[in-house]
Amino acid sequence: MADAVTDPLFVEDAYARSCAAKVVGVSDTGAIQLDRTVFYAAGGGQPGDIGELRWDGGACRIGATVKGEAPGAILHIPAEGETPPPEGVDVEATLTWEMRFKHMRMHTALHLLSVVLPLPVTGGQIGAEKGRLDFDMPEAPEDKAALEARLNALIAEDHPVSFEWITDAEMEANPGLVKTMAVKPPMGQGRVRLVRIGAGETPVDLQPCGGTHVSSTAEIGSVAIGKVEKKGKQNRRVNLLFA
Repeated sequence: MADAVTDPLFVEDAYARSCAAKVVGVSDTGAIQLDRTVFYAAGGGQPGDIGELRWDGGACRIGATVKGEAPGAILHIPAEGETPPPEGVDVEATLTWEMRFKHMRMHTALHLLSVVLPLPVTGGQIGAEKGRLDFDMPEAPEDKAALEARLNALIAEDHPVSFEWITDAEMEANPGLVKTMAVKPPMGQGRVRLVRIGAGETPVDLQPCGGTHVSSTAEIGSVAIGKVEKKGKQNRRVNLLFA
């Protein structure tokens, strides 16, 4: 398997659904590394993308996308029974857009959930139909309906969602940007990506994140706050669903 870095096109353009790429390595287990990809590799609570690779004379369904052992490598895992393309071949990589777009909507919605519940985040998970955040929160919220109304109001305000980069040094000097207690922003590459919700000097939200997001909050659509579960003395899990 090649140690080459995979160019993660989704970092700059989350709406890119396909790309031309070259197979730079295939492992003994069939994991495929491309020189570039639109497929998000699982991480930060967001699932990896699924989809298909097509090349002259063949096709392979991708059942998972994960990070490789080498820094910057992304591996495309064939679905069961699929045969990977040969190393060196040119392919067209196309992700399953419906699922990816739901992940984008839910991921942005969870950022907004951390705004209406401004507490330290101890964990989280993004799904195509529902997501959740775990909070350092001794008691459950008293008025779940009011939280849901505020969250949907933020979504309906159609705030722009953008990203920017800061240096590792700037990240270390601004620890308050980090909301997650369990997952620290990836550092060591010289820069960290921030996701900004809202315009102007005082954004609705600003935090480090390498995941994919919609470009405006209105794309999320209406959401509903589901069960609030007790997950320890200090932890509460807040589930979020598309309404």
